[in-house]
Amino acid sequence: MSPVHTLGHFLRTLPASAAATFLALFPIVDPFGGIPVFFTMTSSWTYRDRCRTALKTGIWVFVILVTFLFFGRFVLHFFGISLPVLKIAGGLIVANTAWGMVTSHARITPEENQEAQEKDDISLTPLAMPLMSGPGAIGVVMALAANVDNLAAYIGMVLGIFAIALSVVLFFWLGGPLVRRLGLTAVGAINKIFGFLILAIAVQLVSDGIADFRS
Repeated sequence: MSPVHTLGHFLRTLPASAAATFLALFPIVDPFGGIPVFFTMTSSWTYRDRCRTALKTGIWVFVILVTFLFFGRFVLHFFGISLPVLKIAGGLIVANTAWGMVTSHARITPEENQEAQEKDDISLTPLAMPLMSGPGAIGVVMALAANVDNLAAYIGMVLGIFAIALSVVLFFWLGGPLVRRLGLTAVGAINKIFGFLILAIAVQLVSDGIADFRS
């Protein structure tokens, strides 16, 4: 392949991979749905402390997802887990998350919420993990990475994850006035829409895993 063709392939693959990663992760990470939880946990904090925590949460989201992007394949090989099994297991986890959103169940447990009230730094747990980059998001990243075999696609996926982390920071920074303007009812309705989209992603993951077993 000539250098011109190689460059053209790189420039086509990178943005496509970045966009696919962002679109696959955004409904599952759901930064919009995390705004009420974030502001509830930081209601007594100063604006500066809240912004700092939002930034640290975004950084942790990026670190967690990129780590599983590059090392998830080794984890699968170590435990002898095949890609079809990963897709089905990831689909079931994502479906559980989606069902909780559709039925308005809390995204974090009461125990995790109580622990957060007693911590000075909640950016890693429970905000980044499990609220934003939980098992569902990690499973999707690992499933996407399992089919990647070139540098451009990897760079694109990293950029897509960076965009997701940036969206978490921006939504947490700017989400307070938005939630107050929309009201909790509207936020709940939007969350249910995201939950339906995530449920569709979960069904697709399970379907793909079953199809891989049959092929």
